[in-house]
This record gives sequence, C-alpha cells and structure tokens, in this order.
Amino acid sequence: MSKAALKSRAQIVRLLIPAGKAAPTPPVGPALGARGVKSMDFCKEFNARTAHLEQGVPTPTLITVQPDRSFTFITKTPPSSYFIKKAANIEKGTGKPGHEITGTISLKHVYEIAKIKSTDEHMKHLPLESIARMVVGSARSLGVQVVP
Repeated sequence: MSKAALKSRAQIVRLLIPAGKAAPTPPVGPALGARGVKSMDFCKEFNARTAHLEQGVPTPTLITVQPDRSFTFITKTPPSSYFIKKAANIEKGTGKPGHEITGTISLKHVYEIAKIKSTDEHMKHLPLESIARMVVGSARSLGVQVVP
C-alpha cells in the first residue's frame, strides 16, 4: 500500500488510561502525537467524560483518528481483572496460576462483574452466563478461587 493510501484511512489507537487522569505524558502523548492529534484536546475531553468514574480506574479507550487529524473515542468498562482484584481485595495476581491461590471471590461477585461487562458493545449479544464463564476464567488466571 502506498503512503498516500495509508494517510487517507482512519487509524484506531487502543489505550488503557486511568479515569480522570489522562495527561499528555506516555502512553497518551506519544500515541496521539505520532498521528498528528493534539493530545491536550483529547485529555480534556477524556477527563470530562470519565469524571463520573472513580479516579484512576483503568479505562480501555478506542480512539479513531481521522485523516484530517480530528478524533472520536469510545470508552469501555474496566478490565475484568481490575474488578476481580478489587473483589478479592488483592494487589496483583499470582505468578503461578493453577498452583497458588491469592484470594477468593463468590459466585455473586462473578455475576456482578458479568453484569457490568455485559454493557460493553462487543458483549451485548452474549448471554450473561457466557460472560460469567469468561470472568471465572480471568479469576483462575489471576490465581483467585471462585467459591459458591
């Protein structure tokens, strides 16, 4: 593909940004600066849109940069691992999943997390049970045991 063809397409940038704490420092600044977007404009808009969330909650963000350097962005719900760690009251997961148990969460927690995740656009078509199974899988990989 020629350079002209690449410039005429919208580019998608995926970032994990703490809610209300976007700043033109890495990872935001370099990712957007390389595509010719003023990172300060994005940061102000992002911080305003995530003001209702708890400060510092990791927020997956999809930024679509148009060829004219304008941008739009979509924020998603925080990763399952964030909610699992919070529910299990642990700082980080295990180094040996399946061998070490770092904490426990109840099935009720799993369904609460699944309900939150079901609001995401890419999971709207899935039944709650399937999303709950994904959450259980994430918990297992963090070394968190799910108890009834």
